[in-house]
Amino acid sequence: TCEEYDPSSNAWTAKASMNTMRDALAAAAPGNGKLYAVGGYDGSSIVSTCEEYDPSANTWTAKASMNTARSALAAAAPGNGKLYVVGGDNGNTLSTCEEYDPSTNTWRAKASMNTARENLAAAAPGNGKLYAIGGLNGGYFSTCEEYDPSANTWATKALMPTARAHLAAAAPGNGKLYAVGGYNATNYLTACEEYDPSTDTWTAKASMRTARRDLAAAAADNGKIYAIGGYNVTYLSTCEEYTPAVVLYFFSKN
Repeated sequence: TCEEYDPSSNAWTAKASMNTMRDALAAAAPGNGKLYAVGGYDGSSIVSTCEEYDPSANTWTAKASMNTARSALAAAAPGNGKLYVVGGDNGNTLSTCEEYDPSTNTWRAKASMNTARENLAAAAPGNGKLYAIGGLNGGYFSTCEEYDPSANTWATKALMPTARAHLAAAAPGNGKLYAVGGYNATNYLTACEEYDPSTDTWTAKASMRTARRDLAAAAADNGKIYAIGGYNVTYLSTCEEYTPAVVLYFFSKN
């Protein structure tokens, strides 16, 4: 299933379904007007599938498969016209990073994360880098790592305040990213935390209204984040909108 949300009308519209039915996949949009759905589990096996969605034509097209089949992975696009998939599971917990170039329909192995993990999140806040956050590998992580595509290097950054996996992350265009929801072995979480790459600091923000794991988060052109779906004892269709704080400046002639 593929559904489109329009914040201006607060309405959902059914769109063309993917060719491959799967869960625990990842998706990212590298700036060419298309969306890419990668990896996941199809009910019988972990897949390396990549599909391209064209909103203008409402069509899905099979693209070159990843080098590494995996589910419970994360994907992000840092603004260089490419997308990156990180971590996940294929029977082993992975640190692998792969780069997809839509212009050539090719995948390339890149430097691996420092920390192997699955059920992590990733986002790109507009500084040309991407951040892999949280995840699971025997325990629940608060790990944050920064990937620099130009140098093909990973750097360890400040830990999230809340260790968790099965979370989501999004960057609404204010130079920051937000980690929302998740699970920490005992609780479904409402936590929302803001990461500022310029200061390498995390700040707790207003919690979601609905605690949940395995949700999705996306940033719309209106500068807001939408937290969608997930699981909390039952599967959810919940959609919540988050507005980052607006900083007001007052000036006086005195």
